Amino acid sequence: MENSRNSMIPSFLYSSSLKNGFNFDQVTANRRKSTDLVPASSDAAKRRFLVAAPSEPGKIELFSPAYYAACTAGGTLACGITHTAITPLDVVKCNMQIDPAKYKNISSGFGVLLKEQGFKGFYKGWAPTFIGYSLQGASKYGFYEYFKKTYSDIAGPEYATKYKTLIYLAGSASAEIIADVALCPFEAVKIRVQTQPGYARGLSDGLPKIVRNEGAAGLYKGLVPLWGRQIPYTMMKFASFETIVEMMYKHAIPTPKEQCSPSFQLGVSFAGGYLAGILCAVVSHPADNLVSFLNNAQGATVADAVKKLGLWGLFTRGLPLRIIMIGSLTGVQWGIYDSFKVYVGLPTTGGTAPVAAK
Repeated sequence: MENSRNSMIPSFLYSSSLKNGFNFDQVTANRRKSTDLVPASSDAAKRRFLVAAPSEPGKIELFSPAYYAACTAGGTLACGITHTAITPLDVVKCNMQIDPAKYKNISSGFGVLLKEQGFKGFYKGWAPTFIGYSLQGASKYGFYEYFKKTYSDIAGPEYATKYKTLIYLAGSASAEIIADVALCPFEAVKIRVQTQPGYARGLSDGLPKIVRNEGAAGLYKGLVPLWGRQIPYTMMKFASFETIVEMMYKHAIPTPKEQCSPSFQLGVSFAGGYLAGILCAVVSHPADNLVSFLNNAQGATVADAVKKLGLWGLFTRGLPLRIIMIGSLTGVQWGIYDSFKVYVGLPTTGGTAPVAAK
């Protein structure tokens, strides 16, 4: 066992001297002299070549501008790709919320949509979905990392560790307030396109139509309900993920996180994200029903939505599909986000307390 831990690299490659008096600098100098004597036109000179020494890519310093830029880029990929990929589920879910008499359940919802609109109907609203959630993901993940570090510094090392869950909640809520301002106009267009056949083909004509008919304020009339949906969702998404991952490494995985392989850590990120996604779906679902209702019915209020849907309907209508959708979505998002972080040389998220300035 002791020998197995010895370096596999021959000692002469990193030893400055050997017992026989070998001098690397002298050998190099002699070799240079001998090659300089060879005419440049000779075959020996032509066979000579230089191999560039391998160089490691520049390491990104934690909490530097480059670090936050990388987190922003990872969030863009994580949210933009995943939300666009599940557009068919989103279309059925929104229609179940708006017209439950017609779209009674998941299977019939897909059947009705296929019969009336064909396969194209499943991808209605993909453009506002892709742009809106790419912007939202960039702000959500980038600002979360920023606020988590900022609030940890304000709290100090002791309190940052003691109250880490409060820091996760505060950081994610702060980030989501900004992220939803970017998302809201595209969410308004998406819902109109997906739930009102013939309203618009997509983003290019849907956005101008809303502005023309309702003014720029029409793009933001769903902002407060969106905050009501997304802020609890994101607080649950980040705080529960961080807690679940920490508990997994503490109680379920015998090997410390830093000793686990990157692929194993990414598997933990996906599992933690999926479990967190289920909690997110349950917490944010009533507000999700409100957002769909208000963006679909011009001039409608929250009171109108509660009256029509009822409290039970507000909490349960479309929930099973949303649990499937959000659980998978959140798991894959954390997988993509942490994969990007690993790709650029950063550690995966979770498993440690917030880092505060000392």
